[in-house]
Amino acid sequence: MEGQKKFSPITIGLHWIVGLTMITLFFIGVYMAENEVYSLYPWHKSFGVLIVPFVLARVIWRIKSGWPTPVGQYSKIEQILAKLTHWVLISASVLMPVTGFMFSGASGHGVAVFGWTIAPENPDPNKLGEVIPFNPLVANVGHEMHEILGWIFIAAVALHVVGALKHHVMDKDGTLQRMLGKQID
Repeated sequence: MEGQKKFSPITIGLHWIVGLTMITLFFIGVYMAENEVYSLYPWHKSFGVLIVPFVLARVIWRIKSGWPTPVGQYSKIEQILAKLTHWVLISASVLMPVTGFMFSGASGHGVAVFGWTIAPENPDPNKLGEVIPFNPLVANVGHEMHEILGWIFIAAVALHVVGALKHHVMDKDGTLQRMLGKQID
């Protein structure tokens, strides 16, 4: 298609690194919260912190490069839905680590990356294994936002996947191939 933006391996790489890591963290987060698997929290936090530079690079790249140009002509509602989905995905990828940090840090549980402390724990000297929140309000807001954003994020991912499959199967355009790194002319 004429006027198509070329996507570099960096764009494609950031898309998949951020997307797959965030999806994995979502499912691990649900599993550990539902089943009280506390041993996974340090891993969840570590990868949550480690994804931040990739998320920021993706946001900067997106601001610099703009949004993907559609590979075909689509209805106004499809264009609006695509833009909304992209905005939700990029916003959630920024806000999920922020709200997770708010929750964990303010709740007194601390944040560490594979043992390297970023925000300290606040252990309760009177109850072994318990912590004292630094700021219960911030912790509660962070927790609720983290959980709500997680579900919004995964719904947007599902819509994104359905949209990509629709483009591939029904429209037979190059959208999915472009997401997988193929240059579409």
